[in-house]
Amino acid sequence: MSIVSVKLDENIASLLIEVDVDFDQFDDFGESLAQLLDCRVVEKQWGADRHQWRLMFEGTGLSLDYEFYGGICWIKADTPDDFEVVSYLAGLLRNSLLKKQLDA
Repeated sequence: MSIVSVKLDENIASLLIEVDVDFDQFDDFGESLAQLLDCRVVEKQWGADRHQWRLMFEGTGLSLDYEFYGGICWIKADTPDDFEVVSYLAGLLRNSLLKKQLDA
């Protein structure tokens, strides 16, 4: 995966993921990200410069959005009450990236 940075933004209740991924290759990246976070992909939509996916994590609905021109993804829970799930996923992602760096 080509993740540049990971940031949990409490102001917008989102997990921001800066990525280096070509728009046409996002499907592979998104599938790998969902698998890493143990999320199930429910739906995929895309447009001219954006992907919008629906994910499920242990009963919690999430959205995964990607904007090509900004090189940014974000994961947001369907309801503000589920922000703790997004925070948990941020920890999973950070731990996975740290492990990957240590193994390199």
